[in-house]
Amino acid sequence: MVTLDVVSEVTGTVWKIEAQVGQELSPDDTVLVIESMKMEIPIVAPQAGIVREILVQEADMIHEGAPVARLEV
Repeated sequence: MVTLDVVSEVTGTVWKIEAQVGQELSPDDTVLVIESMKMEIPIVAPQAGIVREILVQEADMIHEGAPVARLEV
């Protein structure tokens, strides 16, 4: 099993988690949405895989480069 961390591209607040553990994602499917400077920024799967872990919760403050989810690829 190979895992891949999905990381945040910006600093902000987790606004909405859209993916669920066990869900199969295609490249560019939205994992979650971050609110930063009054903008909604989707964080997407970099490649196809199955969500194995969501590492944040809604309303969490996260920093650029922080892992937010793990995919099995």
